[in-house]
Amino acid sequence: MDAGFTELESTAMSATLNAAREGYRGANPLVGAAILTHDGQIVVGHHAGAGSPHAEVDAITTAIDRNVDLATSTLLVTLEPCAHRGRTGPCTQAIIDAGIPDVVFALSDSNGVASGGEYILAEAGVRVRSGLGRGESLALNARWRAAVDAGRPFVTAKFAQSLDGKVAAADGTSQWITSAASREHAHLVRSRVDAILVGTGTALADDPRLNARGPDGEPLETQPVPVVLGMTSLPPESFLALNPDTMHLRTHDVGAALSELYARGVRHVLVEGGPSVLGAVFAADLVDEVFCYQAPMLIGPGRSSVEGLGMSTLSEAISLVPDETGEPAVSQLGPDVLLHFVTEAGPG
Repeated sequence: MDAGFTELESTAMSATLNAAREGYRGANPLVGAAILTHDGQIVVGHHAGAGSPHAEVDAITTAIDRNVDLATSTLLVTLEPCAHRGRTGPCTQAIIDAGIPDVVFALSDSNGVASGGEYILAEAGVRVRSGLGRGESLALNARWRAAVDAGRPFVTAKFAQSLDGKVAAADGTSQWITSAASREHAHLVRSRVDAILVGTGTALADDPRLNARGPDGEPLETQPVPVVLGMTSLPPESFLALNPDTMHLRTHDVGAALSELYARGVRHVLVEGGPSVLGAVFAADLVDEVFCYQAPMLIGPGRSSVEGLGMSTLSEAISLVPDETGEPAVSQLGPDVLLHFVTEAGPG
């Protein structure tokens, strides 16, 4: 139990951390919240993704539905309540309007746009304490914080490969290594991001649309921005060239490309390849999350899913850890296996 906090408060903070893991990684941090009542009940909430209610509001709404007396309750949250208006209103105002007298948060918000909630709450007469569960909250969003601090989007890398790590056979054929179930899930992931990035090699070889489609195969109403990285011009008749939203970044510097995307408002980018682009973002420690779709087939000679890492010994390997959040670490998609990882926190 953290010094200065009660056993019930520590239990409630553990519940908020578990609730936070129900969300999906991306443009926003994973955040959980809990209402701790005067008689020891715990009502939890979490942030489910961009545009959805923040964790504090989710917990408050659920508590109101259960007739909880908020005026005698404590709100616990894994991150300092936000003080700005984005797609949703500021959580500080929701807390004040709810009449909650006591707030405990684990970690201060490093995002300058959203920070400052502690002082707004205190000025409104709310008792504010911090630090309970700080280490766990810091670890949970380490890569998101690294992205924010570096001024770049959160980066999800995605690839579909054979059991022997190939994305194409020796003759270049690659459609389809994985199943329809995997492709449907990949479109679900696409629907959560701001942009999808591929290299010019993939754009020229596959002529992709880089859009997000529903289970019926129809494009969704809201679409990610297609991004092409590289110097080669796209054929004028290609899907990406015909799409007015396509961004063509004429550079091979993945760090510079991500900085430019961030400057244009992109906060979550999905890197889909090809192997050289994936290798470049991995080598630069710019990958935060990984979805690997593993098909039960052996291809033999062919193209590896990630190229150009330049490693010569096992000690240079990039460490990945299983991620149990809104997407489990391992799941079955038809005949395929989906592996979900995050990279260990580094300089970002």
